[in-house]
Amino acid sequence: MDFELFIGNRYIRTKQKHRFISLITVLSISGVTVGVMALIVVIAVMAGFEQDLKSRILGVESHLIVMRYGENISNYKKVMATVTAEDGVLSATPYIHTQGMLRSASGVAGAVIRGVDSDTVSGVITFFEGLSFEVSGLKDSGSGNAMSVPGIILGKELARKLGLRKGDTVFLISPKGILSPAGHMPSMKRFLVTDLFESGMYEFDGNLAFVQLGDAQRVLRMGTAVSGIEVRVADIYKADAIGDRIREKLGFPFWTKDWMEMNRNLFSALRLERRVMFIILALIILVAAFNIASSLIMMVMEKTKDIAIMKAMGATSSSIRKIFIFKGMIIGLIGTTLGVGLGIVLCTLLQYYNFIELPKDVYYITNLPVQLKALDVVLISLSALFICFCATLYPAGKASKLNPVEALRYG
Repeated sequence: MDFELFIGNRYIRTKQKHRFISLITVLSISGVTVGVMALIVVIAVMAGFEQDLKSRILGVESHLIVMRYGENISNYKKVMATVTAEDGVLSATPYIHTQGMLRSASGVAGAVIRGVDSDTVSGVITFFEGLSFEVSGLKDSGSGNAMSVPGIILGKELARKLGLRKGDTVFLISPKGILSPAGHMPSMKRFLVTDLFESGMYEFDGNLAFVQLGDAQRVLRMGTAVSGIEVRVADIYKADAIGDRIREKLGFPFWTKDWMEMNRNLFSALRLERRVMFIILALIILVAAFNIASSLIMMVMEKTKDIAIMKAMGATSSSIRKIFIFKGMIIGLIGTTLGVGLGIVLCTLLQYYNFIELPKDVYYITNLPVQLKALDVVLISLSALFICFCATLYPAGKASKLNPVEALRYG
């Protein structure tokens, strides 16, 4: 064992003359432990929230959309063939996007209307599996007769606002109507509510309605054109690169937009929040680092004669500095190791035993989502050790500058 490590190890294991120094050492270890544990748990919970939110959004939205500047896409089947031929693309589906009004016997509400191809939409929008526009077997809740009108799928919150249930009828009013002698007349079409969906996101459940592509084209008088093409890719983090390649193949006036661009503000806010929480909770470790510095300063004062004797025997200032840095880093390492262990245990408990419930009327989930990443644990551990290392520099420097003659004379 090196001389510095041997002396540092003796200082750690030897009982201090002053119990107050030992108490500060214990508090330092506890502070680092609590800080590291809190950082790991909070960052894991925030990563879980981000992942859960991302999965919910991508369950309703596509990974990539292809559109045309200033107009609809008329030859969409040819465009779809080009898109699906690109490497990394799993599936594609045409869609129509517009806004309209839904009127029921109970009220009126604005809605985002999505026209989708029922044959291909479930390959792109995963949550659509199990939903159906099928009206056979459903009857008008008022007359009890079989219905021959087209189907519409509503979000549960939107249906609740309109007082609708499965089997009820609703009128879709579109501003893109016709010109008559009386002026512009909005188009209106009757639909039957064939299904309800719940994505867990109020923005979707309270505003979104799906109709079949042909029905949307007829209501909006679009002929065979569509608003764009929705695309699902194998790797969501390569969606932007795939979009660039598709745009190059199709050429102007086509353009693409990936899921990260469509939700840039939301995910940027989440990343900023994680960084701020990291900085705030790192202050706990910083407070513990001050305790480490205090305990080392008091130990330097206690070991003045020992330092003087070692320097008189030939120990260099660098060796003295290493002794106290070693002790401070051992304190930081013990605290960091305990904090990482407790943090991982607590995250595991939160992940498998849902003992913390969130109010359903406030949050879109009822339990804390946890996603513990190895990279986050490593970064937190290295940050804690770096803070502890910085805390040892001043007391170790003071010890190394000690004059052995004065220390022996006045110590």
